[in-house]
Amino acid sequence: MLEALHLWLQKTRRSVADAGVLAKAIDDSLRRWPAFAHYGSNGFFPIDDNPVGNAIRPIAIGKKNWLFAGSETAGQRAVAIQSLLETARLNGLESMAWLTDTLEKLPSWPNRRVDALLPLKKPM
Repeated sequence: MLEALHLWLQKTRRSVADAGVLAKAIDDSLRRWPAFAHYGSNGFFPIDDNPVGNAIRPIAIGKKNWLFAGSETAGQRAVAIQSLLETARLNGLESMAWLTDTLEKLPSWPNRRVDALLPLKKPM
């Protein structure tokens, strides 16, 4: 199907005026074709970026609130916590349960094994 689309773009481009909007769109598509075609070669690539948009929406909506984190360091800490919570959620964990469990274990947890507490590796 991608091959047919590529052929159609090439054929249609020959019959479209250079200055037109359609020509520009086709030229852009053909210029980016290798990256676009790579999508079809891998079944793991999602067809859209809706999951990413949904994941960052709460942060984007609250961005004015982040101006009042208190300091740059506090803002960086807030971002780190949000990143960990979202990673936990994306890995099928209940974020607050993971955070509570991790914070309870952290004081007595060996430093050399702290990566085992990360939400990527944490079985719940």
